[in-house]
Amino acid sequence: MHSGTIDVSSLAGSLDLQATLESGQSYLWRREDGRMYEDGEQTGGEAWYVTVVRPDESGEARLDAGEPAVVRVRQRGGLLEWESTVDAEAVVRSLLRLDDDLPAIRAATPPDSLIDAAYERYWGMRLVRDPPFGALISFICSAQMRVSRIHDMQVALAEAFGDTVDFDGRSYHAFPTPVQLAAASEAELRDLGLGYRAPYVQRSAEMVASGEAHPAEARDLSYEDAREYLTQFVGVGEKVADCVLLFSLDFLEAVPLDTWIRKTIAEYYPDCDRGNYADTSRAIRERLGGEYAGYAQTYVFHHLRNGGDD
Repeated sequence: MHSGTIDVSSLAGSLDLQATLESGQSYLWRREDGRMYEDGEQTGGEAWYVTVVRPDESGEARLDAGEPAVVRVRQRGGLLEWESTVDAEAVVRSLLRLDDDLPAIRAATPPDSLIDAAYERYWGMRLVRDPPFGALISFICSAQMRVSRIHDMQVALAEAFGDTVDFDGRSYHAFPTPVQLAAASEAELRDLGLGYRAPYVQRSAEMVASGEAHPAEARDLSYEDAREYLTQFVGVGEKVADCVLLFSLDFLEAVPLDTWIRKTIAEYYPDCDRGNYADTSRAIRERLGGEYAGYAQTYVFHHLRNGGDD
C-alpha cells in the first residue's frame, strides 16, 4: 500500500472535499460509507472517497490506458489523506485540481450577490478533472436524471463490465475501458437501468474503442471547436459536451446550460437569454467572468440545488 498526506490548508483556497465530489461534477467516485449524494449538506465528515483510475506515466488519470489503480482520499481538517495501490499523490492533485488558485479565480468573477453567497457557502470546492472517457459516458447518462441515479448507473457499469482490483482487503471495480463497454450489448445496458441511453453509450464506446474519435482529442482545440467536436458522439448535445469540457478537459470557461442554470438565467440574468444555446452560452460566460465562468456556474449550481437563496 502507498499512502500520504497533502496539507490542503496551505493551498490557495484550501479544499472542501465533500462539496467537490458531491456537487454533480463527477460520478466516478464513491463514498465508502454508502451515502454518496444522499445529502447535499456537509454530512461527509471524514468519510473516505474512492475511485479507480489508470494513471499513465505522466501521472495523468485516464480510464483507457495502463493498469487500474485504486485511489482513496479523505479530509481531516487541514490534511487530505490518500491511500492507493500506486504512488498517487500526483494523480490526486490532478483529479482534484489542487493547484487551482481559488482566490484568484474568485477575484476574476464580477461582483454578484448570488455568486458571492455560493462561494461563501462552499468555499474550498474545486472543479474535478475526471478522465475523459468516464466523463463522456457519465454525462451521456445524465439526461433527465437526478445526480444520485446518474451515479448509480456508473457504479453499475463498473461492476458489470470493469476490471476488479483488490486493495486493503476489499474488491473495487474500475470503470470499463472503451473496449469493454463497446462489447456490451444494448440489452445488457438496458438491464442496468440506462433505458434509452443504452444505444448512445454503446455506440459512443465503439467510436472510442475503434479509434474513430476520442474525447481527449478535444483538449487541444479552441473552446467552441472542442464543444462541436464532442457532439459527434452519440447522445452528446451541447450541454453534455460542455460538462465534459468543464469537468475533464480543462475548459474552465464552459457553462453547461442544464435545467438549474437555465432557471438561474431566467431569474437572475434574463438579459443573457439569447434564444439559442450558443448565444446564451456566450452571454452567460461573459456575465460570469469569462475565463473561469465554469467555476462560478458550478458554485451557483450546487448552492441553488441545495436550497440556497430560498
